[in-house]
Amino acid sequence: MRQWLVTVLAICAGSALLAQQGSSPPPVIFRAEVNYVELDAIVTDAQGNVVPNLSEADFEVLEDGKPQKISTFSHIDLPIEKAERPLFASAPIEPDVQVNRAVEGRIYLIVLDDLNTAVARTPQVKRTVRQFVETAMGVNDVAAVVYTGRNDASQDFTNNPRLLLAAVDKFMGRKLPSATLNKLDSARVDPTSGQMVAGPDIDQEERSYRARAVMGSIRKLSEFMAGVRGRRKAMLWFGEGIDYDITQILDSNGTLGNVGSAAGVVRPSAASTIVLEDIRNAIAAAQRSNVAIYTIDPRGLFNAGDDLIEAGGTTSDLGIPTAALQEEARNAQENLRQVAVDTGGFSVLNTNQFANAFDRIIRENSSYYLFGYYSTNDKRDGRFRKVQVRVKRPGVTVRSRTGYIAPTGKAQPPPVANPDGPPTVVADALSSPLPVAGVPMRVYAGSFKGAAPNAAVAIALEIDGSHFDFVNRNGAWVEQVDVLTSAMNAAGKSFPGERQKLTLTLKPDTYERVITNGLRVVTQMDLPPGRYQLRVAAGNANRAGSVLYDLEVPDFSKGAIALSGVALTSMQAANDMGTVRPKNPLGDYLPGPPIATRDFREGDTLTIFAEVYENARSAQVHQVAIKTELRTDEGRVVANTSESRSSSELQGKSGGYGFTSDLPLKGIAPGLYVLHVEAQSQIEGSPTADRDIQLRVTP
Repeated sequence: MRQWLVTVLAICAGSALLAQQGSSPPPVIFRAEVNYVELDAIVTDAQGNVVPNLSEADFEVLEDGKPQKISTFSHIDLPIEKAERPLFASAPIEPDVQVNRAVEGRIYLIVLDDLNTAVARTPQVKRTVRQFVETAMGVNDVAAVVYTGRNDASQDFTNNPRLLLAAVDKFMGRKLPSATLNKLDSARVDPTSGQMVAGPDIDQEERSYRARAVMGSIRKLSEFMAGVRGRRKAMLWFGEGIDYDITQILDSNGTLGNVGSAAGVVRPSAASTIVLEDIRNAIAAAQRSNVAIYTIDPRGLFNAGDDLIEAGGTTSDLGIPTAALQEEARNAQENLRQVAVDTGGFSVLNTNQFANAFDRIIRENSSYYLFGYYSTNDKRDGRFRKVQVRVKRPGVTVRSRTGYIAPTGKAQPPPVANPDGPPTVVADALSSPLPVAGVPMRVYAGSFKGAAPNAAVAIALEIDGSHFDFVNRNGAWVEQVDVLTSAMNAAGKSFPGERQKLTLTLKPDTYERVITNGLRVVTQMDLPPGRYQLRVAAGNANRAGSVLYDLEVPDFSKGAIALSGVALTSMQAANDMGTVRPKNPLGDYLPGPPIATRDFREGDTLTIFAEVYENARSAQVHQVAIKTELRTDEGRVVANTSESRSSSELQGKSGGYGFTSDLPLKGIAPGLYVLHVEAQSQIEGSPTADRDIQLRVTP
């Protein structure tokens, strides 16, 4: 979880809380106020249908029986958007441009409990989680994947199903052997009685450690999600539950309860007390953060007695311990059930009908009412605060979490801004786990071969200039804009980019162009091969935006043939907005700046630049064919270019062929198109390297 925890720590800086009144969905924002409480409510009629037309006046919120003044109120009603794709394509084409529109869908945090899932059930977990990602998520949703054990397989928030599924496919269960089976394996003859007796559970200490590790992960992730306000946040915990007999985690006063057992209620052991405290802390963090936890046991319908196969046999003296195995499963599932109930979610246990459960999760996270209030009780005493949401309209049912546990200790002071650093709001936008939409922007990033071992990543950032605060000074329009970039690889290593401090002094005509069409910033980062989340933030002292870009940087020195990123420009699109070039990585190859626009006007000319790298050294002189095609929604080619390059250019060494091509859009009807770029060596058996870019031609 190293990568994830870097993000968790980074978000602690936060940004100012925005109050919102009215019925429109609030923006997703990042800040946990000391006594600010956010909660949501699902209101249904007698038939179970969601009631959508309630106002703030229809609700009453009480904390420990005392009315609370509602500070923020919204009705959230989120559609499920499906990705646009060409008719000829079997799947949507992944965009090469990312935007920072407000998070308009559901927010899912998928937790894969590899520590408490049997290795034999690994395929079931993958199948179940894949089912959720493939069928339940819309293109407007974002999700992240986190493991409770391994730290090299997580995926930060994205709406890219391929990346989420790639993280899921790395799952491998690592559950310890059953305590019951351990006792059978170590069974021995009692020399006093001559009878077979069960041995000890040799993994008892490790079992306790893992239980604490899992609940510690749930707590940290919940605390991290506290910084995300303005949406219901759903944590989907896939796992078999922890191996402890927990029948009551919180009593009516929000304090630690007793441990239940088959023999009755007993006082917990020292180890169990510590585990119970960790569970309590995890639930408390989720309650304070308004995180609904949905616990999903991927085993579905199962028979605990099947685990006896692992034992390899028993003795008649010890009997068949099916009941003990069933008790273990019951205890683990009781933990899952209790965590879900106490955080406002629900548990999915002993069923193979996961589709029905996923449909319900979607419903609960698509239409609800969101409240925020400043508690009249600002004591940090760690006590349970009972919260009630009442609806004044008769005949309806309201479902909301029942309370939260107040924090303890002193509140953290706000961070002190660095006077020599970028504006706080820009730095916060760079570190946020979700894109920040304070300043609308879009980003293109493409990898090209650079100085070994790095690739040169060309970045084109296009910013909505109307959100800046230009000041007229002596006939010129002046503004200060900061641009920050950073990247984090799959192992959690951070690669900070350079700060671009732009002082804009614009003539009136340029100012009008920037205000109307935007500002383009072209720069570059150098990164070694790997998988990254690239972060780009820009803004002034008052507002900022940020874009998250999932980037694969290939190792261009490997493979018979490879293709760089594909950079686009056009005369009209390039001239539409002012361009600043702190770095100009493709200035020698394109007639204009690389652009992040993917809408081109009819009659414009599209210019494409890419590089082909050939690594198979061959004494045989051969040709490398390079072509570009503009394909319609149905797959028909309406424009194309082609060229052939000789391997003699490389003089028998590995290297690259840069190529530029022009595609006139004159006579191309408005609509959706796919630009296909392809390169293939003419050596027999050589593979093809290609890329597809979706774009649109407008009138």
